[in-house]
Amino acid sequence: MKKLTLSLTAVIALLLGVWVNIAVKADFVTLEKQKYSWSSLQGKWLVVNYFAEWCVPCLREIPELNQFHQQNKQDILLFGVSFDQVSPEQLKGLQEKYNIQFPLIAQLDTLPWLQPPSSLPTTYIIGADGEVKKQLKGEQNAEKLLAVITQLQRL
Repeated sequence: MKKLTLSLTAVIALLLGVWVNIAVKADFVTLEKQKYSWSSLQGKWLVVNYFAEWCVPCLREIPELNQFHQQNKQDILLFGVSFDQVSPEQLKGLQEKYNIQFPLIAQLDTLPWLQPPSSLPTTYIIGADGEVKKQLKGEQNAEKLLAVITQLQRL
């Protein structure tokens, strides 16, 4: 009976450990160490912008993305992703150098789309259902982003 109790306890502990691991698994971590899973963000619209320091249109759109973030951060989450593999320290340097005011993803483990973009800047619009609704290529502005999301919300 003792062996059965110990075995049952071990199985329960193992299952609980697996469940906790799944429950706290992060798909990405921001520079501020906030952990997120794509599924936990369902119910919110997301904008994910890929940029690089060597990409002139990417740098030109940062003030517009800052404006979009400031005006819509209660309803629509904006995250930036460096196209180049940079360390968190380098990413922090880019954030400061270019006055990036929206959260930057420092560690990205899984994507809700198949692969990183082939050109920059690229912006993904992810619906409240967690599905990619639109991929926008090229430089964006705050007004256009909001118009695209508003149009997609009506569909």
